[in-house]
Amino acid sequence: MRLLRVAAVAALLAAPVAPSWGATLAMAQASAPAAHDDLGRVVRLAQPARRVIALSPQLAELAAAAGAHVVGTVRGADPALPRVGDAFALNLEAIALLHPDLILAWRSGTPPRQRDALAELGVPLFWAETTRLEQIGTDVRRIGRLAGHAARADAWADAFDARLAALRARYAARAPVRVFYQTWARPLMTVGGPQLINQAIALCGGVNPFARLAQPAPAVSREAVLAADPQLIVDASPDAHALDDWRRFPQLAAMRDGGLVTLDADALPRMGVHVLDGVDQLCHAIDAVRRRVAPPPQAGSHSAAPSARATRSQAQP
Repeated sequence: MRLLRVAAVAALLAAPVAPSWGATLAMAQASAPAAHDDLGRVVRLAQPARRVIALSPQLAELAAAAGAHVVGTVRGADPALPRVGDAFALNLEAIALLHPDLILAWRSGTPPRQRDALAELGVPLFWAETTRLEQIGTDVRRIGRLAGHAARADAWADAFDARLAALRARYAARAPVRVFYQTWARPLMTVGGPQLINQAIALCGGVNPFARLAQPAPAVSREAVLAADPQLIVDASPDAHALDDWRRFPQLAAMRDGGLVTLDADALPRMGVHVLDGVDQLCHAIDAVRRRVAPPPQAGSHSAAPSARATRSQAQP
């Protein structure tokens, strides 16, 4: 009998212990997808998001790169997706009818009066407010975790981070070039210090004469631009004639050195999945001007560098 009691006790000790309610809740919370958004808030879901609404074109692209299933977006994004608004207003009823389990929203691009209304929908909100190029890869990683596709998102972000680092290293020590980036022709507008495009100019070795301005998209006078005498004037507009006004000023260094360039409107300004294609285009444009204005080699030099005439010819589009 004693042996039987000992065996029974041993069996009880070996049996798995059912977790308590508190332990079960803790395990569920630990496995629930969660991520910090760009405002520092923790976004936690009960399960991976299956229906995502992206309230900006760039967030729609980044969500797709992260493997998320996007069911709605705004004007300017994928035209095949249902639209729930534009840069000026959101259709909250249309958002609710799509039954999202996660909303990705651009803080600065959401009408202030509708930010609180979005929160009142009761759907988890991920607020994006990208202030550095590096954040683009980070946001893809976070969205991937919330959507249950962390491995896919990490692979995309790893490739993005590596390419960004390579661009920085390539242009880090090159001679500076004065760059005026035109975001709008009339009224004349450019990029200030907080704008990501200003960071792209600096990455490429460019100098933005209006980088000291605190506004992301300040209006400037034509006289101020002429005084800055940029060596390169850039626009990323679908309008092929967006830079024509500058041709009236032959005294500009940009006119002397052929520095009027139009970039892909869907790359750098969009800050989506093709942003580094746009940075690469910008760096090549700056580098072309750099080669054109580089001093010719001294007489008697055995340098293998091409002559100034050859450099100018090769740099022409």
